[in-house]
Amino acid sequence: MCTRAMESDCRIPMACLRPRILALHALFWGLVSLRVFGAALLSDEKAAVTVTKAVTAPCWQLEEFVVAKECSACEGLQSKTIPACGQTGFVEKINCTKSNRDEYKSCRSTKMEEHLFWKFEGAMLALTVFFAILVVVRQRSLDRQASDKVRRQIESI
Repeated sequence: MCTRAMESDCRIPMACLRPRILALHALFWGLVSLRVFGAALLSDEKAAVTVTKAVTAPCWQLEEFVVAKECSACEGLQSKTIPACGQTGFVEKINCTKSNRDEYKSCRSTKMEEHLFWKFEGAMLALTVFFAILVVVRQRSLDRQASDKVRRQIESI
């Protein structure tokens, strides 16, 4: 509770009440809450999926296996017939040692990883250039405002 002596400490600064600042706060906290509630919903869905997976787990999760065919891209017919192709678009053929069954397992190819890496690097470079330009423009604007203020002060003398 604020007393009269400290009343100024209790007030929200006027700079915080500008519409742009309020909109940015609303956007930020909206994204944070979306992230938190989205993660909670996803964990509930994953829990439900793991219950069904425990009943019909593939043999490569339960026993040792040997890779019969290295990780390769799914072709047209494979992507429709093999469910493992849907996750990453790449699949490897494995042979389970105990049950001697051939199954397909989703995998991540080095080519795909390299593509994702360069895509990320490009995005970071673009953001760096964008914010560098933004800083230069803002600095020029502030310099112009400061020189105008000095000029007005000199003219008023």
